[in-house]
Amino acid sequence: MAIPELLGRNLKLPVVVAPMFLVSDPGLTIAACKAGVIGTFPSLNARSAAEYEGWLNRIDAALGPDDAGYGVNLIVSKQNARLAEDLAITVRRRVPLVITSFGADRDVVAAVQGYGGIVLHDVASVRHAEIAAAAGVDGLIVLTTGAGGHTGWLNPFAVMNEVRAVFDGTILLAGGMATGRDVAAAQMMGADLAYMGTRFIATREAAVDAGYHRLLVESRAMDVMATRGISGTPANFLTTSLLAHGLDPTVFAAATAPLPELAERGLKPWKDIWSAGQGVGSIADVPMMGELVERMIADHAGARAVLNRP
Repeated sequence: MAIPELLGRNLKLPVVVAPMFLVSDPGLTIAACKAGVIGTFPSLNARSAAEYEGWLNRIDAALGPDDAGYGVNLIVSKQNARLAEDLAITVRRRVPLVITSFGADRDVVAAVQGYGGIVLHDVASVRHAEIAAAAGVDGLIVLTTGAGGHTGWLNPFAVMNEVRAVFDGTILLAGGMATGRDVAAAQMMGADLAYMGTRFIATREAAVDAGYHRLLVESRAMDVMATRGISGTPANFLTTSLLAHGLDPTVFAAATAPLPELAERGLKPWKDIWSAGQGVGSIADVPMMGELVERMIADHAGARAVLNRP
């Protein structure tokens, strides 16, 4: 399926910069949109609903008619006490793109689509895809093995074929991508857009600890570990980040539920224990967002040219 007009507006590269907990903010989102890719952030990165609306004010004021669009990630679960308030703000402000996680809710979908917004939902299996499709979402974000943060566990080739067979809407592929070549490969597999996070943490606009940037440049795919021991659901983290705090990665790799070690040491997931996807091995520097996207555009064009050869 083609990219919806609302998402495709001023898009220079078919990429959504994923909403990353404690990383994505108005600065990173604005930089992405001005570079020609879709910027997003989790509403819960703002400390209050009022601050969330302030972030929307800042983004709307900064973006112009020649910039790409932006979106917000809403956590749709009973544990999110702010969902109703954040959703009301989202609807009132007519945020163009809403990404829902941890629950495909018909009422949330209807509220966003009611003002003309687009709803994408992240899934890790065909069963998840079928549930989200039944809720009426416009698109699916297919999380595959190697995705940073909360991750999928299936091979991208296998799961993309299965999801495309049951869903004819917009599909985004997530997991281990870091270059323009990867974006071209995702398109060849049937994705309309690539959903990338880790590579954009390693930009100068990302307001993260300098040590995080350093680890991203130094790390390789083998330094990324999937564990339930930190958040309770499968998520990828840097083993080097665990080791830096005296934690044993092998213990976390085997965990089936959150372990007490973080709380005992006063450590917080994502803030102190850093996440990354398996595409981290392609990161060699920390450029400005615009420079990185221009590189990716050239890389993507070169890959497409090779693929189009007879």
